[in-house]
Amino acid sequence: MLDPRQPLTRDNVLMIMDCAIYRKGVRDDVQGDLSDALDSAREVGDAFMWIGLHEPTTEEFDQVAGELQLHPLAIEDAVNAHQRPKLERYGDTLFVVVKTLNYVDASSDIEVGEIMLFVGKDFVITVRHGEGAPLKAVRQRLEADKELLHHGPSAVLYTVLDEIVDRYGAIAHEVEIDIIELERRVFSTQRTTVTENIYELKREVLEFRGAEDPLVPVLQDIVKGRVSVAPGTTEYFRDVLDHLLRVDEQVDSHNELLTNVLNAHLAQVGMQQNEDMRKISAWAAILAVPTLVTGAYGMNFTHMPGLTEWWGYPAAVVAIVGICATLYRWFRKSGWL
Repeated sequence: MLDPRQPLTRDNVLMIMDCAIYRKGVRDDVQGDLSDALDSAREVGDAFMWIGLHEPTTEEFDQVAGELQLHPLAIEDAVNAHQRPKLERYGDTLFVVVKTLNYVDASSDIEVGEIMLFVGKDFVITVRHGEGAPLKAVRQRLEADKELLHHGPSAVLYTVLDEIVDRYGAIAHEVEIDIIELERRVFSTQRTTVTENIYELKREVLEFRGAEDPLVPVLQDIVKGRVSVAPGTTEYFRDVLDHLLRVDEQVDSHNELLTNVLNAHLAQVGMQQNEDMRKISAWAAILAVPTLVTGAYGMNFTHMPGLTEWWGYPAAVVAIVGICATLYRWFRKSGWL
């Protein structure tokens, strides 16, 4: 187990990606151990500490958890991951789980990660699982906005959620492009592997929906005041909720559109099969004429018309060709050939 009095360096605490104290909108890098840094943040009323972790083990997380007295159930969720988006309160600490998404353009896959946030009065802990959505850019964005940073831990929660939801919007746009491409292929002459591609994209959309849809009630609880945040930040969360609702509508429409594309594709496959069956039936009917005539005369009955006459064979050939040509013209006119 790690010693909480160890200096906060990457040699000693590999899972700590970044740790800083923010006083009046200004960053102050942590020097020394976690206990002294936390005491320093608490000495000033408007200061808070932000610790960023990446896939910590239970033993590694004990260092942070012991100092901040985090709830064991929240610690278990943060370490094990694979949680659905949610917001829970443990005493004075909010525990928020959000899904991060990363779009892989080469394969149109959506990779899913997680970020857990412990938001207290004078601290924020972000626990990231997966390689997607690193928080370095989020931290830099927040540090560049000192007015927003004055709102403390609530500002961190808002900035993380806003960055994630903005990425949702960008991925929704990429998915829409993929659906348009699938539609083009469905209604073109090259429809190989389209069914498999539709199912694969539909699975990705459902995974997308599983990430963004449960986040809607989380933001609604914040916006409606059921969860207390710093005064003056509700408007920020309302803006994030508005963006998320638009993404939610897009994902629902994408899911429905993929179902319609699949139905259209299956209908086209059925029509193509019917057309093929009509062609086969038409050619079978045409070929049945010479088969019937030659089969009848092949029985060698002496009383068959023209069997013993010189004109019998030419007449049979002309009759076969004439009947087949008539059938061919009729099937062509009716659209079977």
